[in-house]
Amino acid sequence: MPCQNFYLKDGASMKDIDYLIIGAGLSGSVIARELTDRGYKCVVLEERDSVGGNIRGKEVSGINVHLYGPHIFHTNSDEVWDYMNRFCKFSNFINSPIANYKGEIYNLPFNMNTFSKLWGITAPEEARRKIEEQRIPYEHPENLEEYVLSIAGRDIYEKLIKGYTEKQWGKPCKELDKNIIRRIPLRFTYNNNYYNAMYQGIPLEGYSKIIERLLDGVEVFTGTKCTCADKTYLQSAKNVVLTGAIDEWYGYCFGALEYRSLKFETEELQEENHQGNAVINYTDANIPWTRIIEHKHFTGVYTPTTIITKEYPQKWEIGKERYYPIEDEKNRMLYMRYKEMAVRDGLITVGRLAEFKYYDMDDTIKSALKAVRELCGKQ
Repeated sequence: MPCQNFYLKDGASMKDIDYLIIGAGLSGSVIARELTDRGYKCVVLEERDSVGGNIRGKEVSGINVHLYGPHIFHTNSDEVWDYMNRFCKFSNFINSPIANYKGEIYNLPFNMNTFSKLWGITAPEEARRKIEEQRIPYEHPENLEEYVLSIAGRDIYEKLIKGYTEKQWGKPCKELDKNIIRRIPLRFTYNNNYYNAMYQGIPLEGYSKIIERLLDGVEVFTGTKCTCADKTYLQSAKNVVLTGAIDEWYGYCFGALEYRSLKFETEELQEENHQGNAVINYTDANIPWTRIIEHKHFTGVYTPTTIITKEYPQKWEIGKERYYPIEDEKNRMLYMRYKEMAVRDGLITVGRLAEFKYYDMDDTIKSALKAVRELCGKQ
């Protein structure tokens, strides 16, 4: 539906809107909830036919399916955890992914179970010595390969990082910025908990229910695409908040910001338990997918069948979904040009696509709550 074709309730006009919010994903939904609760009139416009963005799920055969890849909520923030618990109850799911390298199974993150399988050792000091023997001490690593080899050594790099990462980003590790992997956790314990976070879990009713509750009482129009071309009409609202892609909003006038995209293949299998774990990463470069998700293991539901999703990285191009921003210097400089335009236009930009950042869900909520505090502080 064209942007100008939505009709407000009760004969209201655009001038009655305090905040027109573009995007009904997690960022837009949190902002709409918080501003509405503070007495502001908010209207949300969403390009897709449904709300929730990439955290949206769907129940199939009694299993809550993550439609856009696995979303495991985790945070160290009391504020964010308490906020989310206003809208859902969490399972006690602990993320313990495993890696499959040519049929060999390894625990992730890299811990004593991983090291024991790699080298047949049992003591932390043995593992430390083995890693130290294999490390290549680049003083100033120039690319991702050199960075990983300087931290973790040859075996971990070759079996558990190289193939997966090159599939994910579509380039050899020698050509990737060393900052693409921000940290390589080496844990000298037998704890398989992937996240070093105080809180984690999966919403028992799925993420879509959270979005429904966040948007309760808010006027939302789906299937409504808006860009800067509509700004004369849109900016008759008192404030416009963009949570969608900032380069698309401005018609890619400086060029497109670069992302990696994903393709998902989901199928229901006539078996109770396919792989015994929610997430298995495939680190062999010759396997085309990066991981297989078995959705029922997120909540431990019993069903006679199971649903799996294979995840394939793709080159992003206009028209495909954006997943991972390529945060290199070229794209950062390009983003700043768009950001300068947004500041000039008085456009409020919040969220991973509007800010061109990789955000976990707790980062998204922090960013949205911070934006609301700043907006209300200006009133």
